[in-house]
Amino acid sequence: MQCFIGGACSGRSDLVDERFPEARWHRLAPGQGVADWLDEVPMGATLVITGWAAWLSATLAEDHDDGVRASWRALLEALAAAQRRQGLELVLILDEMGRGIVPMAPEARRLRDLNGWLAQEVASRCTPVWHVRHGLARRLDRVDASGRGW
Repeated sequence: MQCFIGGACSGRSDLVDERFPEARWHRLAPGQGVADWLDEVPMGATLVITGWAAWLSATLAEDHDDGVRASWRALLEALAAAQRRQGLELVLILDEMGRGIVPMAPEARRLRDLNGWLAQEVASRCTPVWHVRHGLARRLDRVDASGRGW
């Protein structure tokens, strides 16, 4: 599983499209279960998944923080299981919301916080993670206390 994360209009989709020209794309739909579409993806395909912020926002409107976290964990587990079962290459495109002005509305701050926690969880499951800014991608690696990557 790979992750491309960056702000609005950062060039994430263009980079993913260039690197994975034969990929199938899926935009997450609020309330749509993974089983509704994931089994239709052919064996060994590359699947790009977008729409995380809209999905998160809709899920947040229906549930409290713990329920939202449980929802994305279940979604990520289903994706990981499908990756193993169907031999998929998964590419997740996430939105970076942590750079800029902190919104005044509590709901918008809550969305921003949960999006950050979602991004951390996704990053912990993905290798590699790419940060995209101005159409340029930088690979991000975890490092241990000694500064060595893992």
